[in-house]
Amino acid sequence: MIAASGITRDATMTDAARRDGNVPVPGLPPLSRLSLNSPLALTGPVLVALPCLLAALIGFNTYAPYGADAALGIAVGAAAVVAMAQTLILAARPPLVEPLFGGLDRMYRFHKWLGISAMVLMILHQQIEPDFERLVRETSLGELGEEAGELAFNALLALVAVSWFRRLPFTPLEIPYQIWRFSHRFMGALFAIVVFHQFFVDLPTEVDPSLSVLLNTFGIAGVIAWIFTELVAPYLRRREFTVTEISQTKDTTTLTLRPEGRAMRWRPGQFAFFRAPEAGLSEPHPFTIASAPRPDGTLTFSIRGLGGWTRSLLAILRTGTRVQVEGPYGRFNFRKGGARQIWLAGGIGITPFLAWAESLSEADSRDIHLIHCVRTQEEAIGVETLRAAAARNPRFSFEVVVTTRDGRLTAERLIGAVPFAIRQADLWFCGPTGLKDGILKGLKAQGQTPRRVRFEQFEFT
Repeated sequence: MIAASGITRDATMTDAARRDGNVPVPGLPPLSRLSLNSPLALTGPVLVALPCLLAALIGFNTYAPYGADAALGIAVGAAAVVAMAQTLILAARPPLVEPLFGGLDRMYRFHKWLGISAMVLMILHQQIEPDFERLVRETSLGELGEEAGELAFNALLALVAVSWFRRLPFTPLEIPYQIWRFSHRFMGALFAIVVFHQFFVDLPTEVDPSLSVLLNTFGIAGVIAWIFTELVAPYLRRREFTVTEISQTKDTTTLTLRPEGRAMRWRPGQFAFFRAPEAGLSEPHPFTIASAPRPDGTLTFSIRGLGGWTRSLLAILRTGTRVQVEGPYGRFNFRKGGARQIWLAGGIGITPFLAWAESLSEADSRDIHLIHCVRTQEEAIGVETLRAAAARNPRFSFEVVVTTRDGRLTAERLIGAVPFAIRQADLWFCGPTGLKDGILKGLKAQGQTPRRVRFEQFEFT
């Protein structure tokens, strides 16, 4: 889920960043959100995987006459170029692509594994690199392209490895997020060198040009996506807001923001990236918007202090501080669910449900029961919003489970608390994975598996 509710991150979020962001992803905290068995969640991965497979097949068939080793080396190299180009395209957060993955949280997760796949393919290409020296007339640009490819390969390998092994296994040591993110921004520049290598490396002149056209197209698209992400998107997507109210409940800071100029439009349950460069908080972190859309365009973030960045908010931000918000993102939308719904929140995972509850009107006909699990009563936020929703709509009910007082929530307690049959209801969840997995396992054992389960990835990985 996302930050306020949960996410934390930028294109690829790190563990530290995810902790700071609290995840929505609604912390890669608030968000999508789709049913566990939704076919839509597979559309994006399939569409991304097909060009990689196509590049590999064309590469192998084109260079098969030069031997199996040459064909295999070209095939994995071609797939690596296409995979790396698509990691940069996904990092640009294209709004039309996000729905195909079922939300930005899942798109980022695929972005991560696509980058790792590109690294593995680059290693294979390096190990079985084809030798065409006797079959081509070498040029100065070709030699430069080959040297550039070697340089970019080693540098990209290092950066992807850092992204993958940011935290040293079996140790608490990890690269600081700021350093990680700064180095990660060079991915596109190094990929541009790979594209240069692809354009100018010497190859046999009689081969079919189809592979080169495919790789050049994806290469240029990847570089354009990187330029857009670094130079255009920050100015095109970010909106200016002013902090009008700051409050704190235990370790959770709640910010109310007023738009300056064009207001942002969002659906309850979505998240946005927040930064406050004026206060020295220039790194964007994702948080679930904890309020429903309002006529004046104001919005609320409830951000739990789980890292240095989030813990500093109360001390650094002041009423009147100008901040920037980018979004909205995410597809966590209870209005696409059935007539009976269970909303289950763990800790700061309550934020998307607060926005949902605020959006409920007297005319909403769904039967909804919300359970908010917290460790102590002081950690429960938004209780006033939930009470107002229950008073406004008699079909909505809620309860707060305080584990230090009531014990942990179990499937048996959930069955007894919900005023309708769980097997006929949709379960919407946002919070730690352990809570979700334990409840679903218990419900299955009781023969009370929900009709559908929809959830947010509480962390971007």
